[in-house]
Amino acid sequence: MDVDALRRGFADIATSTIANALDDLGLHGVIVGLRAVVPGTKAIGPAVTVRERTGVRGSFPVEDFKVGHMIEAAPAGSVIVVDNGGHPVSTWGGMASRAAQVKGIAGLLVEGGVRDWEEQQQFRFPLFARHVVPTPGKTRIRVEAIGEPITIEGVLIRPDDLIVADGSGICVLPVEHAERILQLSAQFAADDRQAEDEIAKGLSFREALSKFAKI
Repeated sequence: MDVDALRRGFADIATSTIANALDDLGLHGVIVGLRAVVPGTKAIGPAVTVRERTGVRGSFPVEDFKVGHMIEAAPAGSVIVVDNGGHPVSTWGGMASRAAQVKGIAGLLVEGGVRDWEEQQQFRFPLFARHVVPTPGKTRIRVEAIGEPITIEGVLIRPDDLIVADGSGICVLPVEHAERILQLSAQFAADDRQAEDEIAKGLSFREALSKFAKI
């Protein structure tokens, strides 16, 4: 199954449902510490990974910030995933979101900070971060690698692993398991819809839990 088919398949499936499938397959792929900066947005796409280092102001030359390089490295439909060690310093601002949006990039995850909250609401580019802070990254952040495996909250993210992120959290889907995860997730989503219909017709929640194991 190609990436576009996976993206369409996961478009209407919540990360809570995908997490059920990851559990059934014994896969560790849930990141919970990063939150949606723009409520109601969703990011789905293959990962473009970035590793950064952060220091005090003046630690690195401005040229090492390289946000433009990150955007240039990410094809349309991809999700940029940045490991900045959880530092409360901004890796990404509003104009970066606008540039990524124009290019067709599907979203951004940052284990660290972003800024320009008001502009982010205006642009509605899907981004997920640990912090929203005004502190600039220039001379504080250095991009050390693009396109190498990274780890966030103990979850390994490799280039091209599929990212699905929504208001509940983030799921990292190993690319070799993505089709099977989609099959299970679609089955669980169908169970959810059926359970909702039956509850509306009088089925108790206790009965629903017995009938549908993954709701």
